Amino acid sequence: MNPELVVVISLAMLFGFMNGMRDSSNIVATMITSYAFRPQTALAITAIAEFIGPFLFGVVVARTIGNDVVDANAISLSVIAACLIGAISWNLLTWFLGFPGSSSHALIGGLIGAVGVSGGFGAIKFYGLGKVLIALFALPAVSFGFGFIITRLIYFFSRNATPRVNELFKKGQLFTAMAMALSHGANDAQKTMGIITLSLLIGGSITTFAIPTWVIISSATGIALGTLFGGSQMIRTIGGRFYRIRPIHSFSAQFSSAIILLSASLLGMPVSTSHVVSSAIVGVGSSERPGKVRWSIVSEILISWLVTIPFSALLSAGVYMLLLWISKH
Repeated sequence: MNPELVVVISLAMLFGFMNGMRDSSNIVATMITSYAFRPQTALAITAIAEFIGPFLFGVVVARTIGNDVVDANAISLSVIAACLIGAISWNLLTWFLGFPGSSSHALIGGLIGAVGVSGGFGAIKFYGLGKVLIALFALPAVSFGFGFIITRLIYFFSRNATPRVNELFKKGQLFTAMAMALSHGANDAQKTMGIITLSLLIGGSITTFAIPTWVIISSATGIALGTLFGGSQMIRTIGGRFYRIRPIHSFSAQFSSAIILLSASLLGMPVSTSHVVSSAIVGVGSSERPGKVRWSIVSEILISWLVTIPFSALLSAGVYMLLLWISKH
């Protein structure tokens, strides 16, 4: 295995680790702020489920990322490296600022920027890219709707219940959180798998886009380990700044998010977990009372979502030009 390929695979593993570290907060934030689980317990349950996820639900998303967005014959390992460095840099910035930015958006933006600068946009498969972008931007709206409707249904069916029903919602979060974590592992770990397999194809280590078993294991391990180091800053943003989270809110948001994430994974659609979860939480709060949601926080997060793809594209384009300059000198 040539040194450049080793570097690219290492960057992909770092991206996967950071993806787990960032997105773990999306999964555990509501169950922690609703006092259903201690932080360590919530993160441990999530990490185990995320590792198992890719083995249960296949690798369709990995093929979408690695095979349907760019033409492997028209790009180089330097392009993939620039894409990953740009995406990682953007993730670090948004993580530091406490914004629930999207690793998926950063990765797609990185690909667009690095590929565009390296040899034009001819290497981009726009049909595949279009499907990815539609999924990334449409599914948060669907998640909002699911959160809104499911919460209304829960309130309707529990309208005569005593306050003890909160204990049911607390305990029920064990199952909804595991479903979320399994589907998140199935979706987000596959993004790393897709990039590594694409790199192996470009580097000549494999001749067709077939995902090796070691890539599946290492990608699942990376996102699970990242989950154990989930950031408390992001947990505060997701779990507390929208509104005060109670067990019913957490249960409903997790249930809604799990349905979206699992469906997308089975259909091979890469999604942004942070977008889906945040949208579900806002949908749940709006269902109870629109004024309950701190819309100023929602607008800040929406802005961070909108700028992720263009800014990560610019970062990756700049990184590629820097790598090109270094190679010539």
